[in-house]
Amino acid sequence: MISVRHATPADIPAMEALIKRSGIELSEGFYTSAQAQAVTQHVFGVDTQLVADQTYFVIEKDGQLAACGGWSKRSTLFGADRTKQGADPLLDPAREPARIRAFFVDPSAARQGLGRLLLQHCTDAAAAGGFHTLELAATMPGVPLYTACGFDIVENMELDLPGDVKVPLMKMRKPLKAA
Repeated sequence: MISVRHATPADIPAMEALIKRSGIELSEGFYTSAQAQAVTQHVFGVDTQLVADQTYFVIEKDGQLAACGGWSKRSTLFGADRTKQGADPLLDPAREPARIRAFFVDPSAARQGLGRLLLQHCTDAAAAGGFHTLELAATMPGVPLYTACGFDIVENMELDLPGDVKVPLMKMRKPLKAA
């Protein structure tokens, strides 16, 4: 039994634990151990604004948290609460892309279609919110999913993290079909 629902503040501790497991274990083969540790510690985590906006979701599989992720109508492209610097203004759906944010799957549920299910759920919600384009900053483990779902790479990015660790990301974009 698989269900998708809005994330709540009560879900945050379990989501943070899932994000940590996912960030470390699913980065294997894409990032070095140092890169996976650094990005998980300094960037990955819950953005509570998405929970408050009701644009962050959890997938439960057989009653257990199996994935989380969302979309945003705000300008922040990626990162948890601890990475924010200043205001996070609303985007204009007529001229700015909605953000796909913070997708994480529990390693025990990887490659079972949960990321794709969550992405479709968020795509539909962003389209219903009036957005015409989606944008995201993909980690290397996420690039295959997003490419398979119609996103194009528009920019190579690199995060400079503590310990002189550099982590590559890909800025990706996808137009939404007109309703």
